[in-house]
Amino acid sequence: MEIKDRYAPSPTGLQHIGGIRTALFNYLFARSVGGAYILRLEDTDRARFDEAFVQNLYDTFAWLGIHWDEGPDIGGPAAPYIQSERFDLYKKYALELVNADKAYYCFCSAERLEAIRKEREQAHASETGYDRQCRSLSSEVGRSRKAAGERCVIRLKIPLGETTRFKDRLLGSIEWKNEDINPDPILLKSDGFPTYHLANIVDDHLMGITHVLRAQEWLPSTPLHLILYQSFGWEPPVFCHLPMVMGQDGKKLSKRHGATSIDEFRRQGYLPEALLNYVALLGASYEEGKDLYTLQELSERFSLDKLNKAPAVFDYKKLEWYNAHYIRMKSDEDLAKSALPYAIEQGLFGAPWTEPDASQRSGFVKAMPLIKERVSFLQEIPDKLRYLFSEPPVPPAAEFIPKKSDLSQTIELLKLGRSLIETLTKLDDAEAEQFVKQEAEKAGVKLGDLMMPLRVALTGSRISPPLFGSLRILEAAAGLARIDRSLAVLEENRP
Repeated sequence: MEIKDRYAPSPTGLQHIGGIRTALFNYLFARSVGGAYILRLEDTDRARFDEAFVQNLYDTFAWLGIHWDEGPDIGGPAAPYIQSERFDLYKKYALELVNADKAYYCFCSAERLEAIRKEREQAHASETGYDRQCRSLSSEVGRSRKAAGERCVIRLKIPLGETTRFKDRLLGSIEWKNEDINPDPILLKSDGFPTYHLANIVDDHLMGITHVLRAQEWLPSTPLHLILYQSFGWEPPVFCHLPMVMGQDGKKLSKRHGATSIDEFRRQGYLPEALLNYVALLGASYEEGKDLYTLQELSERFSLDKLNKAPAVFDYKKLEWYNAHYIRMKSDEDLAKSALPYAIEQGLFGAPWTEPDASQRSGFVKAMPLIKERVSFLQEIPDKLRYLFSEPPVPPAAEFIPKKSDLSQTIELLKLGRSLIETLTKLDDAEAEQFVKQEAEKAGVKLGDLMMPLRVALTGSRISPPLFGSLRILEAAAGLARIDRSLAVLEENRP
């Protein structure tokens, strides 16, 4: 038997960490056992549906590099994979349950149901949900009334006085009294739309889903789903309810903890490989003493036996560490490619959204070694390199002056530094450092005192990426022009 699992999101919002973790675990499980991974869009909530959320889903998974074997965009043997295109199927199977006396027509109006709710509320009654008013109607009477034009829904007959038992792959044996299940829930609405429960079970069965890996918040729905499987006479899949993802305060991860939508993480400059690596560890273990994995390695090592029952805690600092690590691992060309959209958006090459010319693009790639060890997020890169692509304002004179020095001495130090520029642009870092040390010794000045005014003149700041690499990118003419501009300002301030 081929193992199949699926990710079945409702396109009513942006893709977020919890959903991506579920999608990723299903993907890894399918790949680890040589099974099939399916995408299905559960779009029956038309009030909140938006095509933009569907596009966000496709964009997110393209960015993450996760691909399915069957789905709405690529088809498959169980097509269509969009629930709104499968309504005839749901109606067919709902009527099968009515004919088998496993479900029934209900003609109760919304007004009656609301009146019952209020009566119970005023009486402080323990009963909740539907009162099963129409359960005793025969299917013949129900069909007759429906044929006469009465509006109705189809409700499932929950077996009374029984207990539903099942074994969760992670949580073990679970029992649920049927009296605690929502009384006779609606399967098919009066407008012909299926409820989530009917559509989900019919689709999982027809698509051959063998394993359902989903968040623990769906655990209360499982007894109802199992009753539906029993009512149809179908073999249920293996259920595995994944550990929750919590904030560090012990509460379910939400916006109050920080970014949760994948779009937010992308805007902040996270890399997909960092996000995948970290999320894959939320509630699962792989190999002792190893934290860094490619998607292929995760696929090879994933196992349901290595899932944790305890909630996983989302640590933004740990994710930041992963992101910084993957930034450092990238080649200069790949890092520049990843960072370029942020540079264009932030106007590094002119006005915002201005594309770089050939020279700027080349300089951007050359600048990557300067900042690889200094950033944790892609969005930080443009500001750290802005001095290379536009001349920074000349800082106040005090910024140039080394400790225990004065303005006049600083001007002489900067002039000395200026005389070294032509040579420095032709040397690598080790050669440049040795050359400057020798020149400082000849002049009888401290190396740090010589370097500080030179750094401020060239970069506009006392703190900047490596100076010699920056100077090679700027080249001699631009470097000399910046120093001359700074010298002019300092001379104006000389007593």
